[in-house]
Amino acid sequence: MHLTRRGMLAGAAAGGGLTLAWWLLPRNFPSPLQAFGGEVVFGAWLKIGSDGIITVAVPQLEMGQGITTLLPQIVAMELGADWRQIAVEPAVLSGAYANYPLAARWAELWRPVFPQLADQADERMLRRWAEAHHFSATADGMSLPAYEQPCREAAAAARAMLAMAAAERWGVRWEECEARAGFILHGDKQASFADLAADAADFSPPDPAPLLPAAPVDRGVVQEVGDLRELPYPRLDLPSKVDGTHLFAADVRLPDMVFAAIRHGPVGAAELSSHDMDNLRGHRAGVVGVVKGKRWLAVAATSWWVAERALERLAPRFRLTAAPPTNGEIEQQLDDAIRSSMGQRIAERGEGDRLMGKPDLALRYDVAPAAHGTIETGSCTARLANGRLELWAASQAPEQARAAAAAALGLGQDSVVLYPVAAGGSFDRRLEQDHLVQAALIAREIGRPVQLMWSRWQEQLALRPRPPVAAVLSARIGAEGQIDSFRARLAMPAAALEFGHRLFDGKTPLAAIDAAAGRGDTLAVEGMMPPYAIPNVAVDHVPVTIGLPSGRLRGNAHGYTCFMRESFIDEIAQRNGQEPLSYRIAMLGQDLRLAECLQRAARLGEWGGGGAGTGQGLACHAMADAAGNPQGGGRIALVANAGTGAGGVRVNILSAAVDIGRIINRDIALQQIEGGLLFGLGLALGSGVDYRRGLPAESTLAALNLPTLADCPEIRVELIESDADPFDPGEIAVAPVAAAIANALHAATGLRLRRLPLLSGGL
Repeated sequence: MHLTRRGMLAGAAAGGGLTLAWWLLPRNFPSPLQAFGGEVVFGAWLKIGSDGIITVAVPQLEMGQGITTLLPQIVAMELGADWRQIAVEPAVLSGAYANYPLAARWAELWRPVFPQLADQADERMLRRWAEAHHFSATADGMSLPAYEQPCREAAAAARAMLAMAAAERWGVRWEECEARAGFILHGDKQASFADLAADAADFSPPDPAPLLPAAPVDRGVVQEVGDLRELPYPRLDLPSKVDGTHLFAADVRLPDMVFAAIRHGPVGAAELSSHDMDNLRGHRAGVVGVVKGKRWLAVAATSWWVAERALERLAPRFRLTAAPPTNGEIEQQLDDAIRSSMGQRIAERGEGDRLMGKPDLALRYDVAPAAHGTIETGSCTARLANGRLELWAASQAPEQARAAAAAALGLGQDSVVLYPVAAGGSFDRRLEQDHLVQAALIAREIGRPVQLMWSRWQEQLALRPRPPVAAVLSARIGAEGQIDSFRARLAMPAAALEFGHRLFDGKTPLAAIDAAAGRGDTLAVEGMMPPYAIPNVAVDHVPVTIGLPSGRLRGNAHGYTCFMRESFIDEIAQRNGQEPLSYRIAMLGQDLRLAECLQRAARLGEWGGGGAGTGQGLACHAMADAAGNPQGGGRIALVANAGTGAGGVRVNILSAAVDIGRIINRDIALQQIEGGLLFGLGLALGSGVDYRRGLPAESTLAALNLPTLADCPEIRVELIESDADPFDPGEIAVAPVAAAIANALHAATGLRLRRLPLLSGGL
């Protein structure tokens, strides 16, 4: 049975307004939106007030990517609304907002035994699972694939109903009416959405919804307002972020609330063994209570600083029940695995590596664990009263966060309410739930609302870094330097599977490592399959258990697979006396989109051939679409200008040509691409974490060697016009940066750097 969206009349809603329920058959979902005096709710996505305000529900976490502008913009464009009347509110958790594409992408994480049974977004079992689990996680750039069409359908249905109400008044056919700037128009007649909304609720929307012929697209038209240039759809969250009123997790204040600080044990099997309560004698002013966890100790007080100082006096000590992870040991485990283990075949093309024989070129690449570097540390406010737990926190996976908190307190999940607040940058860090669970436990023990905030040191200690990798890339070179066979073997933890066990199964980090041990991980090696027309390709994962919990990070595997592959391609071109740009384009006959990106990036970056002394490097990358189709998705090519001097390595210019399909908001797309390039710069030159007896050596942001404002290069971005489905601009820009910089540094210095961060082994 193929499932389609239906619009159904459902009567009155809470608060005196009218509502139209919108659900996916055969599962019924009453509208999650509530109407309050004078408002009319149209489906699960929008409501119109008597004051003309159109409020759009957004079921995704705003973490700087602009989703609280993009989804309302889609609704406004399809509805024919005036952007100045658009407001936004976080959507409540409901099966009506299921993120089917992400559920399909993560099928092996939530259904690891038979992932092939749920690898299509339209498959019935996947839909039922996503709906039943209210799965609306924000990750992997799946927001637009998941929600553009439902938003358009809801807006189109509402537009039709408004037109029907106007047509009945005027005695005309509703199909002849037009919606524009918040009004329904017919000839010289017009009526506002606000005036028509109540009457519109009496009509049933047509099925299918009458979508506009053209999908939402931003053609880059900028309005001239006096001496100012005004974007047609400026970000809705910008004014409050500029004036400081935007609410983040640490801004929440409740009556009788106290503040908590925390100490975690070293990474690995560490348990709280003791602390010195006697040290608090004479220093208890403001201290409300001390709460012990198995692997942490927290203090609640009248201010966070009082709690932090009390923890220093308590001097918690932890007992190691197993050897903690240390960089030297981790590197040795990866080295042993890449040298001796066979690995598991993850992807193959043609004959795989069966024709390889002795490779003509085999190179080793290494990647250190990498930190997210979020400005905002973990923070959550919890209140437990009358068997009901309320949480205020930024979470990329809110339903799974509710489940984790409910399990920790022995509550039913229906007794946990999560109020979503924006994240000040997440980079996938807020996919983890530790701080929410801790805040809930502290609130239960203290008996008062509590706000837990991790210090920067605790954020570094408790993070789940991008996993370390040791890899060997091999190739057999045919005539004229063309690659006949390519093989990539990556020794690394099954990081995505570990994350899945934590998120969906509620396992502890150590239990998740054990559950994922020895299993091949598709997501851990994605992006390694070359976009080039290489006839025979094999990609293997050698799973390694290293004792260091690892997780998701912006760009994920693409951040290191692209680095390895594009550095390797550059070396092959060089060794065969071929110019890097033409060498790549010659292998891209089947991917004209990526070839065009390369040509445009070369023009934008004034490519001079990448020869010795030029300081220019090139890289490109393709990412598949939401359905896993490599012909869809996004493309990027990047030229980097870099060199060395008295101040060390400096990247001067990054020039990117990007094809992300149909662009809905050009300004946000540029913001995300520029931000992704800078994030990739941080991963290329810094962000690495060294572990010594389970403790990260980098305890501050400064220690991560992230780029400062003075380090930021000139950034040039060209967006390629396309009618393809829109693709997320925030992830793809991270991928090629490290490779382009490494290739540029080779052109500048003659040295090949095959380790991330690039300068971790010296220049």
